[in-house]
Parts: sequence; C-alpha cells; structure tokens
Amino acid sequence: MATAGLEPRDISFPIRKIFQKYANTFIRIAEVEKIDVQEKVVSTTLGTVQYDYLVLANGASTSFFGMKSVEEHSIPMKSVVEALELLNNILHNFEDALVTPSHEVWESEMNLVVVGGGPTGVELSGALAEMKRYVFPKDYRELDCNKIRIVLVEASDRLLNGMSASSSKKAAEFLKKLGVEILLSTQVVDYDGKVVLFKSGENIRTKTLVWAAGISANLVDGVPVASVMRGKRLFCDGYNRLQNAEDIFVLGDVAYITNERWPNGHPQVAQVAIQQARNLAKNFVRIKRNQPLKPFRYSDFGSMATVGRNKAVVDLPFAHFQGLFAWILWMFIHLRSIFGLKNKIQIFINWVWSYITYDQSLRLTFLPKNFRFREKG
Repeated sequence: MATAGLEPRDISFPIRKIFQKYANTFIRIAEVEKIDVQEKVVSTTLGTVQYDYLVLANGASTSFFGMKSVEEHSIPMKSVVEALELLNNILHNFEDALVTPSHEVWESEMNLVVVGGGPTGVELSGALAEMKRYVFPKDYRELDCNKIRIVLVEASDRLLNGMSASSSKKAAEFLKKLGVEILLSTQVVDYDGKVVLFKSGENIRTKTLVWAAGISANLVDGVPVASVMRGKRLFCDGYNRLQNAEDIFVLGDVAYITNERWPNGHPQVAQVAIQQARNLAKNFVRIKRNQPLKPFRYSDFGSMATVGRNKAVVDLPFAHFQGLFAWILWMFIHLRSIFGLKNKIQIFINWVWSYITYDQSLRLTFLPKNFRFREKG
C-alpha cells in the first residue's frame, strides 16, 4: 500500500463485521492503562473491566534502538496510516523537486533510504524501484527519474537473515538488477530529517528515511516484571499462559515461548499469532469442559518475500526456490489471507491491471490543514 499497489480498504477489515453473528461479544475501543493481576482488573480510558481470563495480543511497535532523532524524523512501516504517510511523503518530495533550484535540496528530495534488510525492507525497496522504472517517469516527465536513488541499508552482512543463504543472495541479485543500492554491515546512528549518518562516518542526504529495522513488543503496565524478557516480550509456558499468572494468556509478537526447536522464542510473524489464537480458542473449550489443555506447537510452513514483478524468494521446509513461480506462489498465499470475497476479487483485478499496464491506481496526496505552498524565491 505504501507504493500504491493496494488501497487501505483492501487490507483493513472491520472487526465488528467478523463478530456480527455473536450476540455475546462486545467491542470497545480504548487504551489499556494498567492491569491489576491480583484483583483481575483491566483499567482503560473508558473505565475498569473485571476479567476471568485475559488475553494479551497487543502486538509490537517499531524499535528505534534508543535513537530519538531517528524516531522523530523517520517513517516506520507498522500500520496503514504509516504506509499512507510514506507514499504521501514521497509524492510531495517529488512535487517539490520539480520547483527546487538548489541541487542539495533537490538531491535530498530524490533520495529514498530504507533501513532494514528483512522482508519489509526488501519488498519496499523492490516496489519503489519498479515505480522508479515504470510509474514516476510518466507522472513526473520533467524530472530525470534515472537520478532517483533508492538505498537499502542493513546492519548485518546479508539480507533476509531469517531465510536461507540462497534466498538472501538471490534477493540481493534481484534488487541490484532493479537498480537498488545495498549497503550491508552499515549501521545508522543519526538522522535529522535531512541527512542520515552512518557509524562509518558516511552520510546520505534524504528527506525520506523509512525505518524497517526492528520491533519491540507493546508492554502493558502491571504485568509482572519477572515475566518481561528481551524485546519486552512476555515469558509464557507451552500453553501461552503468562508466567505466574495462569488466568492471563499471551499471543503473537508479545508471547515468548521457548523449547528445543525455538530456544529464542518463535519468530514474530503473522502465522505464529494465527496458530496460537486457534490453539487458545480450542483450549478455552477444553477449560469449559474440564479437559486438559493442548500445548502450542508451531507448524512452520516456510518464509517468502517478493522483490518485484516476477521476482520473489520462497523457503519451504522441503525446498528453496526463486523467480516467477515463487512470485506466483507469494501472490496466491497473500490473496488467500485477505478477508472477504469482495476484497479478494478487487485485489486480484487490481493486480492483473497493474501487471498489464505497469501502473498503480492509488497515488493521492494529502495536505495538512495549515499547509502552505512554497512561495516564489
């Protein structure tokens, strides 16, 4: 969506629609302020809620590793709003570049820097590179779009650390063919909104720094301190029960469960959260029937990342492959995961149209309420 491939309504599904058939389900939007484990009470901005069992599935936020300036000026990629902000930022910078006489300012408006060589960073860099090749030259004919610079920065020595070495190597090859500059073993130490500074002392002028370098679990006040592990994840037993609080269950990015196969906890990806939720739902039925709980066992179906048109990498438990077939498989699995038949059909039509026309539909820009256009001189 940050590169206009999907519209917000295509991937955001109203939670109330899911529970329309369940009269005993109540939904309230509020901020959780604190949990009282002893009294079994959740304090929110709307008041307090007493619970018998509590499920924490509050996800994770972007981690900036303590760099306040980077947090203030960069654009993370964890929500629909942030994705729209990124697209809006890029389009406004290109509009400004059309009327910018200063080379230094023009350069910073045309440089796009993505930090984080995981699936998000790789996919975004590839999508931006394809927009540079197929979309921007048609929308900004007065600009020399060949001078748009897309830089992918990764602190480790390779991309896609969670995937196989062959997939990592192939993803790098795909990106380089698309014109993306890859900086490995490169660490960001500062960004003031105009210049991103690296640990080596080198820098790049840019008004667009996308931060996709790490996440940290969202911690709720009142959770036992002894249960908080690395990355603010909460230590749980094999049934997703919070340590020292058997009436609290934890799911997804917040849960930290260790075993022989996953000594550092499960990967913080959607499939883990989905499988944990399904297992917990069945365990609630077992609790009601006074039956023993079933421990959570993660079925790893593999990992994948798309780099661009006909370019993707896939790691399955039994095989690793790249290219066109991997790209088709990626599209099929993502389409299957979309809520609602109407959304699936709409997205499929948009993808086919984009594939045929080399274009994306959503390139609207949004102006702040008190925005003023640049004046002459």
